[in-house]
Amino acid sequence: MRAFSGQAYSGVIMGSTRTSTPHLFSAVIAVGVAATILFAGRLVAIRLERRTLAWTAPQQFQLKNQGMVFQRTAARENSVLPLYGSSELIIGVPNRANKFFQNAPTGFQVSPVGTVGATSLIILQKIAALGSDLRGRRLAVSISPAWFLMPATRVDWYEGNFSLLTACELTFGKTVDVELKRDIASRMLQFPGTLERSPLLEFALRRLSSGNWFDRLIFCAILPLGKIYTAGLELQDHFSAVVHILYATKPAPALQRQRPDRPTPITKASEPKIYAQAKVENAPVNVESMAPGRFDSRFRNRMNTAPEWADVELLLRALAKVHARPLLLSMPLDGRFYDKQGYSRLARQNYYEKMRALARRYNFTLIEFEDHDEDPAFLDAKHTHLTQEGWLFYNRALDDFFHGRVPRS
Repeated sequence: MRAFSGQAYSGVIMGSTRTSTPHLFSAVIAVGVAATILFAGRLVAIRLERRTLAWTAPQQFQLKNQGMVFQRTAARENSVLPLYGSSELIIGVPNRANKFFQNAPTGFQVSPVGTVGATSLIILQKIAALGSDLRGRRLAVSISPAWFLMPATRVDWYEGNFSLLTACELTFGKTVDVELKRDIASRMLQFPGTLERSPLLEFALRRLSSGNWFDRLIFCAILPLGKIYTAGLELQDHFSAVVHILYATKPAPALQRQRPDRPTPITKASEPKIYAQAKVENAPVNVESMAPGRFDSRFRNRMNTAPEWADVELLLRALAKVHARPLLLSMPLDGRFYDKQGYSRLARQNYYEKMRALARRYNFTLIEFEDHDEDPAFLDAKHTHLTQEGWLFYNRALDDFFHGRVPRS
């Protein structure tokens, strides 16, 4: 009787094993099929993104600013020059770079990335997230002096430009070293509202920012999970990009071939009339004039203590770490406006000197347009955005830089 019971029990076990084996095999097959479909879909998406680059590169839209797909595609293309900046990139001026170079009149297009409130802290996250895709690549960064006159980075600006995907690419990527990640993480943690959506990202940033070996060990332990999480966000980004392309893409513009005997539109920036021409939109502001130099000490203190200096140095460190070849374009201060506020040219000189010192430290090309500090035609009435004439000078510098010439101011 006992022998019979043992044989029966053994038979039940063997039957159960035979039953579970097909289920396990089916699960493995299902996972493999799903992975194959996702992989194939990603390849199709990448091919579509490359085919439509001539249209998407000069365009500006939220998905491009918040995602990485369109930025990465542009960074990999030799005939596209990425341009990172802030609100000056979206102000409706006909001569702004993406419109000016839309049909590649001199052999390349400009791909703008940036919107209102994007400062160095936002731009550096995008640069670090692109990582090796920028190795040896040219790109331009537009810098606004207004950033360096703010006592603190505006929370609403940062939150409005923050990208979870970009932050995860930076945090869990391998291009940026731990020391630079630590410094960036410490800065990002000052904006806790952006991390509420991702406890994993916040946990990782806190481990990075502490700097001690035990927290670094914990970060290494959660790194595989972070990479899986980032991969999921990347797939969502590709899906959103495909939807945008299918429903919003128009035929690519006909690219122009530049003949050696035909003058380029860039020559417009050399016309003397630009210096003398003052637009109605840039008329003198109706404010009570102060004696120039009256508040110079206040200006210098405000400028020198701005947190933006630390952020822009993080940006330059990120550019150096990914081995990019950047052109730094700094808009000039509106000298006429600041003269009336009691800030002299001598005080404003402090900004230009500090920018030059930073650029020299990292051996980056900088055009600060200091000669246009009091040019009435360079900046608009808001003192922070380029006019049509200002953009012509920007465009000439971009064209020189792309073609390997020394950029002119």
